[in-house]
Amino acid sequence: MNRRSFMKTSAGAALGSLPLAHAALAMLRTLPLERIGVQLYTVRKLMQADFAGTLEQVAAIGYKEVEFAGYFDNDPETVRTLLDRLGLTAPAAHVPIDLLRKDLPGVIETARIIGHHYVVCPWLAPEERVPKTYRENAAFFNRVGEACRKAGLVFAYHNHDFEFEPMEGRMPYDLLLEETDSDLVKMELDLFWITRGGQDPLAYFKRYPGRFSLCHVKDMGEGGKMVAVGQGHIDFAKIFAQASEAGLQHYFVEHDNPDDALASIRASYTYLSGLTF
Repeated sequence: MNRRSFMKTSAGAALGSLPLAHAALAMLRTLPLERIGVQLYTVRKLMQADFAGTLEQVAAIGYKEVEFAGYFDNDPETVRTLLDRLGLTAPAAHVPIDLLRKDLPGVIETARIIGHHYVVCPWLAPEERVPKTYRENAAFFNRVGEACRKAGLVFAYHNHDFEFEPMEGRMPYDLLLEETDSDLVKMELDLFWITRGGQDPLAYFKRYPGRFSLCHVKDMGEGGKMVAVGQGHIDFAKIFAQASEAGLQHYFVEHDNPDDALASIRASYTYLSGLTF
């Protein structure tokens, strides 16, 4: 049980009067994020040039969690040693679907060595974005999820906006949610892309409670432009206030193509570290 859940349970059990209970719940809405992570795709060019040095700079900003999108030819043992030295953990990693198909045992072994808890499929190629293939991938995701569960891991899928383009009268994202086993397949909700797709994260939390274990914290500015967190108009406090319903455990800052990657993740961290909800 995390701190927020503990406080909510304690408030309900110990406070007998309604006014006090309301006061306790109001206090819960002024808590900060317990963990702030970063998706390392944001700093991929820096990682390619200086893998260890970039992770050192990420840690120096204040991040405690990272999500990998490739290891840049570093073996799992080296990555784990570096993370331990820097006081970082890597709860999740993005793994292309082709690699999941070709070498799932290797993916699982790498995850266990580095210390990932989640294996995340980050993207589907354009040729796979048809109803028949979405259904086939949903069945595949169930199999991957079962293999991950046997290894003590969790499988998840990360969205873009194309999953919210209706096909045959149905949202592909809904298809994936409904045709995957909720015990085997979780979702990493990208808050920029679901907003860009014209959908409301809170509506999905209500329809599919507990499915959204992770999220990408990305902000949207004028004209739908991706900006550093806090520089756009997405109401993160409102979204995060429903974390218990969603099932959210991990929050990863990301910007797909920042002008200055370190400045972007620094500004995002500063904003989120002061956010309460």
